[in-house]
Amino acid sequence: MHNTMLEAPNLTRRNLLKVSLMGSAFLATAGLTASLSGCSASTPKAGFAVIRESDLAFLHALIPVMLAGAVTAEKMPQAVEGTLASLDYSLDHVSPELLKLTVQLFDVLAMPITRGPLTGVWGSWENASPADVQAFLDRWQNSSIGLLKMGHASLLQLVMMSWYSRAESWAHCGYPGPPTV
Repeated sequence: MHNTMLEAPNLTRRNLLKVSLMGSAFLATAGLTASLSGCSASTPKAGFAVIRESDLAFLHALIPVMLAGAVTAEKMPQAVEGTLASLDYSLDHVSPELLKLTVQLFDVLAMPITRGPLTGVWGSWENASPADVQAFLDRWQNSSIGLLKMGHASLLQLVMMSWYSRAESWAHCGYPGPPTV
């Protein structure tokens, strides 16, 4: 008989602090590198309050994969644009610290030097197939690195909250909408 029990990782306070420190140093270095190299444009794309041109390629690749099954193919372009509008609105109304962390995450995902090793997507996001994006999401969700798992959870929450805050998403999940007062 095979033992199918998974061993729990050796998670101690010291290991958690080490991972957190390394992850913070990595994100800070990547963010600083992006800022100094000009890869991180701090100005929003026209029509958006927060989302930048460098974020759009990634988000246009990510959102359809995350909404697959909830949106039909013919409605996907409108769903992506609506989700982007909701995401931009939400990011414009979060705390400055949370916005800073989200922008750093987007920078890490946009820079080729960090995108390839961390996501497995070595080319640009425009050329990434839905299977490539799903593989990246699975990689981060099942990673042994806590920072990547947190990144996956953040992306999932950002996109899902942005989509399900929209009235056109409610029918799919059986939500009749807020009660009229």
